Amino acid sequence: MPDSRVNSAQGVGFDLHLELSPTGPRRAAVAAALRAAVRSGRLAPGTRLPPYRSLAVDLGVARNTVADAYAELVAEGWLTARQGSGTRVAERVAAKPQRVPKKIPGRGATTHNLRQGQPDATSFPRAAWAAAVRRAVTAAPYDAFAPGDPQGRPELRRTLVEYLARARGVSASPDQIVVCAGFAHALRLLFGGGVLSGPLAVEPYSLPFHRGILADAGVRTIPLGLDAQGARTDQLASHPGTSSRRGAHAVLLTPAHQFPTGGPLHPARRAVAVDWARSRGGVVLEDDYDGEFRYDREPVGAVQGLDPDHVVYIGSLSKSLSPAIRLGWMVLPPHMADAVLAAKGLREAWTGVTDQLALAEFIESGHYDKHIRRMRQRYRARRNQLVATLAEHAPHIPVTGIAAGLHAVLRLPLGTEASTVEAATWMGVALDGLATFRHPDSPDPHRDGLVVGYAAPPEHRYRSALDALCRALPPPP
Repeated sequence: MPDSRVNSAQGVGFDLHLELSPTGPRRAAVAAALRAAVRSGRLAPGTRLPPYRSLAVDLGVARNTVADAYAELVAEGWLTARQGSGTRVAERVAAKPQRVPKKIPGRGATTHNLRQGQPDATSFPRAAWAAAVRRAVTAAPYDAFAPGDPQGRPELRRTLVEYLARARGVSASPDQIVVCAGFAHALRLLFGGGVLSGPLAVEPYSLPFHRGILADAGVRTIPLGLDAQGARTDQLASHPGTSSRRGAHAVLLTPAHQFPTGGPLHPARRAVAVDWARSRGGVVLEDDYDGEFRYDREPVGAVQGLDPDHVVYIGSLSKSLSPAIRLGWMVLPPHMADAVLAAKGLREAWTGVTDQLALAEFIESGHYDKHIRRMRQRYRARRNQLVATLAEHAPHIPVTGIAAGLHAVLRLPLGTEASTVEAATWMGVALDGLATFRHPDSPDPHRDGLVVGYAAPPEHRYRSALDALCRALPPPP
């Protein structure tokens, strides 16, 4: 049967989808369909039903048929009818009970989220973002609401040029920027879209999700070594496989804050990577996933500023604002922009225009910088509390990496990582072992550790999360 429509020939109603049995009396069919909708919970207690005149027109039945069905269900207690309030689902009618997911035997429920990569969702600047949306939509030109440009709104690209130059040392023009939905989307466009091909030199630790995207695109990844100065970019020229015609022509780095081990890429190693790309006609892919969050000094500028013609700079809002706003950006060498836009295609892979306009307004108004500074202070305090708690209760467990980002790595005694993660799970603490992020072909020896995200827990539960973490750690030797 047809859905109810907002405007009917007999008056104004509202949508109510009912599936009527094709056989039997129409009154009985209407009553049965309403009972089923209430019983399933699709019509919740207190829901107002359409006037019977408009529903009758929408269902193609007589007006008295719906009126009699309503009266029948009122008498049975399914509905209530009051003068001036219309006909509603009775409050005492119980909705269909929800399925309770089965618990995994022998495991505690997750009560503390210490997973990496998740910002503090409670600190999202709702009022400032909502105001930016209102201002941006009000001021937007008419063409903003028509089919647009896969490169992204010009307002946002112009704003990003100014912001990235000021805050991250990136050199670009609006024509070099392509707006995307985040780092994963950028990888799919660059490699799945055929703009770049493998092999790809990578750091020995990274997100397995990103390695999966590359594998799905048929890209072979070649892990470099890692030491106190960051990724061994000095191995690019001599690394097995990179000296032949089938060697890597691109390298993927997290230079500001290696993910997840936490060290910055030494200036000399940065220069080596850029010189290698320049001499080979290749490209450095720079994942600046949390470059704004450095706590012991000013954030290090982007590698892209060293050679904009050979570095693809990729950033997003996932750590700085919220992963729920699916916005990111690529700053491309000029010769790559057309190829990326061709890979992006027409319309389907575009990001929302209103979010782009809102972000441009949010940055230009100064609210983005204000939010970054506020979260920098909060995350610094969170990391300091983690370090102090470990110093007091588990001084034999060092925190490695620089004071930056949304996570820290805890070095564990060799052979204890798996049992520690299991102990944390039993205590309701969700976190990851360092082995989760290790490239299967990494040339470096295995390191036992925990990757602890300190941004996600609510403020009032952070202390208890750290106490639970400490109870899961191995005892002193």
